[in-house]
Amino acid sequence: MGGFAMRATKAWGWWLAGLVSLGAAPAPAAEPADGGTPIRVGIIGLDTSHATAFTKLLNDAADAQHVAGGRVVAAYPPGSPDIASSVSRVPGYTEEVKRQGVEIVDAIPDLLGRVDAVLLETNDGRPHLEQVIPVIAAGKPVFVDKPIAGSLADAVAIHRLAARRKVPLFSASSLRFAAGTLAVRGGSIGPLTGADTHSPCSLEPTHPDLFWYGIHGVEALFTVLGPGCTSVTRTSAPDVEQVTGLWSDGRIGTFRGIRRGAAGYGGTAFGEKGIAPVGAFDGYRPLLVAIVDFFRTGTPPVTAEETLEIYAFMEAADESKRRGGAPVTIREVMEKAEAEATKRLAALGVE
Repeated sequence: MGGFAMRATKAWGWWLAGLVSLGAAPAPAAEPADGGTPIRVGIIGLDTSHATAFTKLLNDAADAQHVAGGRVVAAYPPGSPDIASSVSRVPGYTEEVKRQGVEIVDAIPDLLGRVDAVLLETNDGRPHLEQVIPVIAAGKPVFVDKPIAGSLADAVAIHRLAARRKVPLFSASSLRFAAGTLAVRGGSIGPLTGADTHSPCSLEPTHPDLFWYGIHGVEALFTVLGPGCTSVTRTSAPDVEQVTGLWSDGRIGTFRGIRRGAAGYGGTAFGEKGIAPVGAFDGYRPLLVAIVDFFRTGTPPVTAEETLEIYAFMEAADESKRRGGAPVTIREVMEKAEAEATKRLAALGVE
């Protein structure tokens, strides 16, 4: 697998000093080559349409969007009984993946003995930490679908554990890999002065408000602006969220979460050489290409630093709401999450 190096940026040295970076800035992944033995992929969680969509794109060579290089061979299906949209999907999605030649197993250890890499697809972020622990212990590279966890503390714990065990891991929304968004990140309109994004933002009471669906628009925002946000302010109403982040270099990024009316994916980036649309959804294929490349190389396309800042941004937005819209610093929520992550890992016996 790819090497792991310690890195601490000036803006984040206060909490990254002990964290191993797990990747580099995202770029379009190399197209998987046909031929050879495909990577055996296992899925944990059959309560999201991502599980069936990813399986079809990997396993069905006749599909126009087929991604070569990996094949889903086994899945462990449990959903979350306290989320109706989760548990109700499991039977139907289980049958769908079985028709694609996937073996259904009864436990995560059974899955790990059959695969080379793992897609952690459980729709509920709360069990992700406990589900990923045996995957990391087995040394299997793992993609953790959004939300990476049900709390910022668990997100920190997941990355900390993977770094210490030197196991490749990353998480991302599919919106990160849209061609137009990556072009802007790559400099198509010059250095950015700011960006605004929007996406649907349905809520799930068991998760912080933006973790459940707002993550898509927030990740698009960070894809183009990168890390470096220092404080967050949120204005909340029943049908909409408006979250504003201030970056350390003076740039401002905003996310609009929509729960009424037209609610597509999109946004605008403002650069020194132009203004361009960002935040589109280009389907799942670009993400799957990046995942297969990651499984092959062991090099994550998104850093731990950037992923954790995305979740810190969303957690700070929740805290800003609790404080009546007052600004909340990223540093404050990260320091709290770091301490909670230490307790969580100790309680689970893996610290």
